[in-house]
Amino acid sequence: MDLQWIGYIGVIALVLSWIPQSVETIRLGRCPVNLNFLILSVVGSLSLAAYAFTLGDPVFSILNTITTVGALLNMYYKLFPRKNAP
Repeated sequence: MDLQWIGYIGVIALVLSWIPQSVETIRLGRCPVNLNFLILSVVGSLSLAAYAFTLGDPVFSILNTITTVGALLNMYYKLFPRKNAP
């Protein structure tokens, strides 16, 4: 039985979890999330994306590429907050 659809549900759920945080970060112009968490998220998801690509696994390639982008976006605003950010 092909259970890949369960993987896609997981991809959707994890990607959707980054959306509210990223929207809030962009709206605020700064990221309230702990920097160590963001660094570990970037390193972890980027490493897993590279590994998933070598395996040819589309579910984990998509998931980890998108979560890397979300983590990098939040890290950018953590390191370079907008000047007029509250």
